[in-house]
Amino acid sequence: MKVAIVSFEVYPLAKVGGLADVAGALPKALKKKGVDVSVFMPFHKKVKENAEKLGLSVENVFGEFGLDLETNEKASLYKTNLPGTDIPVYLVANDRYFSSEDVYGAPDGAEQAIFFTKGVLESIKKMNAHFDVIHANDWQTGLLPVYLKTIYQSDPTFSGTATLYTIHNLGYQGIFDKAYLNFAKLPGYVFNVDGIEFYGQINFMKGGILFSNIVSTVSPTYAEEIKTSEYGEKLDGVLQSKSDVLYGILNGIDYEENDPASDKRITYHYSVDDLEGKWKDKEELQKEMGLKVNRDVALIGLVSRLVDQKGLDLVNEIMRYVMGCEAQFVLLGTGDSKYERSFSELAKEFPGKVGVKIGFDITLAQRIYAGADFFLMPSRYEPCGLGQMYSLRYGTVPIVRYTGGLADTVVEFDGNKGNGFGFKNYDPAYLGYAILRALYHYHKPEDMRKLIYNAMTTDLSWERSADEYLKIYDLAVRNR
Repeated sequence: MKVAIVSFEVYPLAKVGGLADVAGALPKALKKKGVDVSVFMPFHKKVKENAEKLGLSVENVFGEFGLDLETNEKASLYKTNLPGTDIPVYLVANDRYFSSEDVYGAPDGAEQAIFFTKGVLESIKKMNAHFDVIHANDWQTGLLPVYLKTIYQSDPTFSGTATLYTIHNLGYQGIFDKAYLNFAKLPGYVFNVDGIEFYGQINFMKGGILFSNIVSTVSPTYAEEIKTSEYGEKLDGVLQSKSDVLYGILNGIDYEENDPASDKRITYHYSVDDLEGKWKDKEELQKEMGLKVNRDVALIGLVSRLVDQKGLDLVNEIMRYVMGCEAQFVLLGTGDSKYERSFSELAKEFPGKVGVKIGFDITLAQRIYAGADFFLMPSRYEPCGLGQMYSLRYGTVPIVRYTGGLADTVVEFDGNKGNGFGFKNYDPAYLGYAILRALYHYHKPEDMRKLIYNAMTTDLSWERSADEYLKIYDLAVRNR
């Protein structure tokens, strides 16, 4: 089977969120299953910088070519590989749309996404490549299935091509003025309630959902949640109409990239059979974050975008009470100023017990996953979540709200089975109770040994997820 994965960010070439991790790891897992896989992404400025750092060669495939959009801007196509593999990564280039310091920094996000989408399709045509499945991801590629069912419907290049569209976060849909329909040169008839029209505007994600052969999202629980008004972000009716082809496949994590026995981003290495390195990493983290160095004090970590979705209002409500216990807290993240300010104030209020770094630091994030005892993730909603997966892999016990992928990966500890702690009601009291349960078991060494063992032996590999994707790729081809 020949598959093209289309994503706006791909780790390690360009990363903003979890989408990059998926787009960087899934192709490698598919390759091991015998899939002929290619990746398409924009040639961001960050890609050029990171390719140089990684020692990757970048070659030109095609010079400038037009895209038949309402612009004179032309695209070029370049090629590199995912590091350590022969998996090709095709880079759609244009200085106007992809030269920003930030991956999503173009002055016009709608034009940027349309240009990239059309650039991918025209590149495939110029390459005379024939894919069984094009796997589009998130709102930036939502119009790709729309193009294939309209303008490219009779194009022989795509005559045997099926589409899978994956929703990574329904909260970001790509909603823009209907004038962009003209820029995209899509037929006017797609602008209706059964097409991409959305309350008088156009909705890229709605197009991806309705025009794809198969729709997936990143956990089984989230696939059910988004069909309800509480989680559906006004697309619950659309998703219900596609429920017969809507699947939830839990993301995995890259076990080679994230291995406590060899990870170069942590100071000391360890395994499920020898945890001494983990306790040393804890001491190093305590030093780095200005905390009192003490192996016996429970250390709670949080790595997150500082936004409402992540349940940080609950953390704000409860953390001062938690600091009244024998516990420490470290936080890494950036986002809304109200949270940056409140957590910085918390660190000043509890010197030696609370350490906060406002910013984005992949290496420090990994040290928190490895060095903390517990990992906090009380999200209001969470399509899949990767933080709890990284923490489990590194033997750091998650404390989560049971929603989306968190409910699919974290199992309440009962004294023997289970790998974490959690709560359902979105209320600070329930979060506080979950933390107190975790601290209770922390002071029972035998329980903590069981918890860490259960966490580190949880199967979160892409091998499992890749098998599920293969099933729905086959289904997409049959449904085409």
